[in-house]
Amino acid sequence: MTEEFLSGRTGDPWESASLAQVEEAVRKAAAVEIMPRFRQLAAHEIVEKNGPHDLVTVADRSAEEHLTASLTTLLPGSVVVGEEAVHADPAVYDALQGDAPVWIVDPVDGTRQFVHGDPGFCTLIALARHGELLASWTYAPALDEMAVAVRGHGARVNGTPIRSGSPAPGADLEVATSHPDFTTPAQKEALLSLRTDGIHPRPCGSAGLEYLAVARGELDGTAFSWENAWDHAAGLLLVTEAGGAHLTLSGEPFRITGGNALPFTAARDGATARRIRSLLLSPQAD
Repeated sequence: MTEEFLSGRTGDPWESASLAQVEEAVRKAAAVEIMPRFRQLAAHEIVEKNGPHDLVTVADRSAEEHLTASLTTLLPGSVVVGEEAVHADPAVYDALQGDAPVWIVDPVDGTRQFVHGDPGFCTLIALARHGELLASWTYAPALDEMAVAVRGHGARVNGTPIRSGSPAPGADLEVATSHPDFTTPAQKEALLSLRTDGIHPRPCGSAGLEYLAVARGELDGTAFSWENAWDHAAGLLLVTEAGGAHLTLSGEPFRITGGNALPFTAARDGATARRIRSLLLSPQAD
């Protein structure tokens, strides 16, 4: 059972051999498949999937294959929903609706940064069942940071607990956003509504690292217009376990199974999430 996997022999998730084995599997995949190719990619090892801003490399594909094998070995009966597997066969995404425990895998989140030699990329892993997030791992190998979150047991970076806290009263909010050019017209209008007094919107980098910044209280919130589970699952649990909150445009929390009202926000606390959502809704109220 998934719960037994998470609790391990001691009953303390932070001392669980199973959780430590997942962390080791993530570190090994990065060490073997990703970091040897960092700043070493040849031109033929980089491919455009859906345009110049949607790249995949040999590192993405090799790391996902590595993780698929290691994670399903650690938890027999589990399945993997990985970005590259779904690109090859969209039906793979349906596993999020099934009964089996699901590993949600983004082998290199921030591929554009990775391609350009920028260390701001990470590997994202989340474990879910029946649409509920149970644990997540956000690993930035070039920055030597491993963030782990377990449902009901908090969030840690390199073993140290983190809390998102709340913005200072009256302070301007820094919000990382999807680029308006890669949205629907309605979503673009919603995101542009954040260009207002008291808000400092900026383009997002690696989604996983933006979520980590929110969880640490270094970024006040996000506003994203796409819902691929591999980009968001790990970070949403990390933010939640650090004390933050997330809301879709409908006012409901984000569902990893899809069908969300977009854009949605993740923020340091509930009040900040509600403030960002109200601004995203403002164009529709006109």
